[in-house]
Amino acid sequence: MLTTLNTSYSDTRASDLAWALGREPLPALATLNLRFTDVRLQLRLLGASHQVILEREDGVCSETVACIPGSSTPLPLGVAKRVGGWEYEFAARVEALSPPAFTGRAQELIALVSDHPNGLVGVFPGNPHAFTALLAQRTQGETVWRTWHAYPQDGQLVATRTTVALGVGAETVAGLGRLPAAAFG
Repeated sequence: MLTTLNTSYSDTRASDLAWALGREPLPALATLNLRFTDVRLQLRLLGASHQVILEREDGVCSETVACIPGSSTPLPLGVAKRVGGWEYEFAARVEALSPPAFTGRAQELIALVSDHPNGLVGVFPGNPHAFTALLAQRTQGETVWRTWHAYPQDGQLVATRTTVALGVGAETVAGLGRLPAAAFG
């Protein structure tokens, strides 16, 4: 799903991004609700950042990558955590691209994600290559999502990949309880 976001950037550059696990849902500019066999997933665009909320009957996992005032956790290269019965893995990288390479990669990612049934892309007014994109899939007991945050003014693209394996008897993750069903539309 492709949407134009009527807002300016919340994050000014890739280095302003921070990572957080277990935050409450933040106000979203656009959302995509997905239902898999045993989980619900909500992809959320927050300005030039994202939040993903994964829920199943025994718990919730929420990931936020955003400019978070007062955050002491910068965007890590990698995180692997076991919380309750959940195995959470996160990886991030920042690519610095030349202007032609950035333009080509931006066009490729926007087309790929906007045409995918489990994809959400938010493009910002004023620059067709300023975007945030999220793409999710569920396979063999794992939920995986990838995200891309574009900073055309710097030629930087932040790419993240998250895998959550849901074990038997998972507990609530990071202090969050169940979200109301209405949160998922």
